[in-house]
Amino acid sequence: MRLIIVDGLDAVGKDTHAKLIYDRYKKIDDNVIMRSHPSADNYFGRKAKKSLLKKGKTSKLLASIFYMFDVLRSVRKYYDADLEGTLIMVRYLMGTAYLPKRFARVAYSFFENFVPTSEYMFFLDASPEELHDRVEQRDFKEIFETLDELNKVRDKALMLTANWYVIDTNKSIEDTYNQIEVILDKLDGK
Repeated sequence: MRLIIVDGLDAVGKDTHAKLIYDRYKKIDDNVIMRSHPSADNYFGRKAKKSLLKKGKTSKLLASIFYMFDVLRSVRKYYDADLEGTLIMVRYLMGTAYLPKRFARVAYSFFENFVPTSEYMFFLDASPEELHDRVEQRDFKEIFETLDELNKVRDKALMLTANWYVIDTNKSIEDTYNQIEVILDKLDGK
């Protein structure tokens, strides 16, 4: 199985680019699965999403915990099932960056050794100001989507990206995806 991980902060374009990757592999393989977290199809994903829309430290912690259980559920159901094809996981390991700084690195290290990883790991990055501008276009805001939170989470996430392809999404969708596609071609041996 080809495991592709697309991660990054809120409003960076994870789902948009994961869908483009999905379309790429769907053209050559009938068995392509995309999982975006938090997922609406299970208890943990719904609880994570609900917590993201509340305020306070408890909601932040609950959102992170439920998110991690949602990811673990996806790993068990889709990766551990020994399916053939391509599995795209959106919002996967970097959810640990939303934890308090003293726990973020420890949680990341634990999960990095606990869940499958791959060569195909993309961290989509943009300036917190750009992300905040994108969030402001929406009708709703989640708990981590203030400029201050985006700055804090980005700093923590970037310290965890040693084995990731960091992709600049301050550009157009097409230019960003072209960066990703060059890397996919290389990894696929094209």
